[in-house]
Amino acid sequence: MRMKQLLATLIIGISAAFASNAMAADITGAGATFPYPIYAKWAEMYKKASGNGLNYQSVGSGAGIKQIKARTVDFGASDMPLPADELNQAGLFQFPAIMGGVVTVVNLDGIAPGQLKLTGAVVADIYLGKITKWNDQAIVALNPGVKLPAEDITVVHRADSSGTSFLFTDYLSKTNPEFKSKIGAGTAVKWATGVGGKGNDGVAANVQRIKGSIGYVEWAYAKKNKMSHTQLKNRDGAFLQPDDDAFKAAAANADWAKTPGFSVVLTDQPGKAAWPITGASYILVYKQQADAAKGKEVLKFFDYAFKSGDAAAAELDYVPMPDSVAKLVQDAWKANMKDASGKAIW
Repeated sequence: MRMKQLLATLIIGISAAFASNAMAADITGAGATFPYPIYAKWAEMYKKASGNGLNYQSVGSGAGIKQIKARTVDFGASDMPLPADELNQAGLFQFPAIMGGVVTVVNLDGIAPGQLKLTGAVVADIYLGKITKWNDQAIVALNPGVKLPAEDITVVHRADSSGTSFLFTDYLSKTNPEFKSKIGAGTAVKWATGVGGKGNDGVAANVQRIKGSIGYVEWAYAKKNKMSHTQLKNRDGAFLQPDDDAFKAAAANADWAKTPGFSVVLTDQPGKAAWPITGASYILVYKQQADAAKGKEVLKFFDYAFKSGDAAAAELDYVPMPDSVAKLVQDAWKANMKDASGKAIW
């Protein structure tokens, strides 16, 4: 009888240990809505491959930065790279995980997706409240032969702190001096006009609901929701449609190796084929990991994504990190990620 009790106790103990390990293997992240579709897909693939799960909260870059600094998640995600001094002050390490593009979307009867042409300067004037009608001469001049309605423009922007907003406002600031001086670039800015939506999905929902509206969302959201995007004029004067090749062209000249914290901003890049609002999405983790197993599992997840996630990324219209950049990132993991005793966890 005593032997049975000992065996039962041993089995319960082993089961509890396995359960504890399984729970420890699941990781949590929070932040940018821009990469949410691909992180969700990678999480599904990784669960099948490893049995380990990811719970990612798509709450916006600002909230993700707050949560990782508060240590309530295993990693944060932001589409605005943090500067080196802020990373060092917080004890954080940052690396790029995926790239993609931000597009302007409109709700206009009689205008086909990709038909309307806009420039950064004109979009900025719309967001400054200076251009208020769709048949304004500045828009008409860019679109000869297109019948534009004489209706009011409703501006839609993000209501939360957002890396997508950072990319969008950074681009507008580079193409319109007045926008730069009055509003500027940031994850959260004081908008001159318009209505807010939370997350890419909130902006998309408002644009779909409001006739005559304009907004900005990540390209995957625009395609998923069958929204009417616009062409944009890039730095070299070419009007482009958003696609993977245009996002790759914008990233082609990025010097990741020489940029502290991999803090590359890909807006308004040179090149005839470069989409003007391209960006990388970043992961934020602590250099010193209080829970080394969790820290290593975060790296294992993104290692899996780098090695096995490219096809899924392309399907969702993201641009995977080039192998050369992934290698730089993994080397940086070895150099920067330590356990409580100072031992490398990768």
